[in-house]
Amino acid sequence: MGNRIVAAGLASLALVLASPAAAQGQPAPEVAVDITAIPGVVSGDAQWSKVWEGPMIVDGMTADADGNILFAQEQSNSIIKVWPDGKWWVQWPFVAGAGSVSIDSQGRAFAADRSCTDPGLGLGANCTILSRIVQLTPERKVVADKFADGSSLGRINDLAADGHGGAYYTQGGLFHARADGTVDTIVAGGNPQQGGLFTNGLVLSPDGKRLYVTNRTTILAFDVAADGALSNRRDFATLVGEPQGSFGGDGLAVDAEGRLYVTGGAGIYVFDQAGQQLGIIPAPRRAITATFAGPDRRTLYIGTLGANTPSGENWTTPQGVRNIAATIYGVDTLAAGVRN
Repeated sequence: MGNRIVAAGLASLALVLASPAAAQGQPAPEVAVDITAIPGVVSGDAQWSKVWEGPMIVDGMTADADGNILFAQEQSNSIIKVWPDGKWWVQWPFVAGAGSVSIDSQGRAFAADRSCTDPGLGLGANCTILSRIVQLTPERKVVADKFADGSSLGRINDLAADGHGGAYYTQGGLFHARADGTVDTIVAGGNPQQGGLFTNGLVLSPDGKRLYVTNRTTILAFDVAADGALSNRRDFATLVGEPQGSFGGDGLAVDAEGRLYVTGGAGIYVFDQAGQQLGIIPAPRRAITATFAGPDRRTLYIGTLGANTPSGENWTTPQGVRNIAATIYGVDTLAAGVRN
């Protein structure tokens, strides 16, 4: 009976999310993987466990002060909380087109509110509500929703709280939305050969003095000043072993020792503070976001594309529906994540 109810729920959600847009490519099925030991990071007998799965996306993950998982879900316009045992609820509703969530050291939560920019909605020019960076706690307010000339922030991708009441965010390039509402363009998006970026994930180092940003198969680093200003752009690392034609790096996470974790086509890349690649943790599905969570922050969680139906089959997105089911997996690590 329970499986029939869940299956009916999946079908209903699919109908709700239906749009004129063509269906995207289907995520690959779950695969079994063997983890090779990375000293100080993960043991060779570690295994991924499934924590959560559902018919809508998991993106822009972080952890709250108690070690619970938080993630953005665009299709439900919300930020979801997941406990380590897989129980979940809607932590913050009414975050339109939610793309990412981040919490700073003072406990303030920020989210990328992408408004009605989801291409699957087919709204086009009828979408007139501006995308924005919003603060969710301790009070809800808009941090920034436009540049100085009044132009839109665009379809925001990922964000990282800056610790000063604002956030860094990606949208083709790299930008800084300050607490006073001003938005600085750090590097514009565009042709990388002309100095532009194609950004996605970003994360601060544990000491807050370095910002990492993905640029396809390259990871960039910026120095962070006391006021949050960025400088000294440089190439930090390259994803060695990324499959041909892969999108490249996506979500980022750091551990307490300053190691960097990058989700990519080959799995989770791990780099030391000098940018040396220490290894790759293969994943059961294509991971797009990652965070350390759990009471002791010694579990690495990933949000991945694709999920199984209640009957155990790989979820197939119905024709005409722009949506991807998702799964969260966790693996016990030797490393510990950063506490907020």
